[in-house]
Amino acid sequence: MAKPARPGRIDPTWPELPDGEHPVSELASPMQGSLSPFGDLEFPLDSVPYEHPITKINK
Repeated sequence: MAKPARPGRIDPTWPELPDGEHPVSELASPMQGSLSPFGDLEFPLDSVPYEHPITKINK
């Protein structure tokens, strides 16, 4: 007999799709390997949109 479903163990970020549809994953990718978390960006970038924080010490 199967164990009862535990709603606390279901991934809340998994998309709700109509029947017959599948969420896009690495299985639907046009290339092998893991997909980039940065989307369609190609590296190296021309410029980096990052500014390092500077701490001013109060004396």
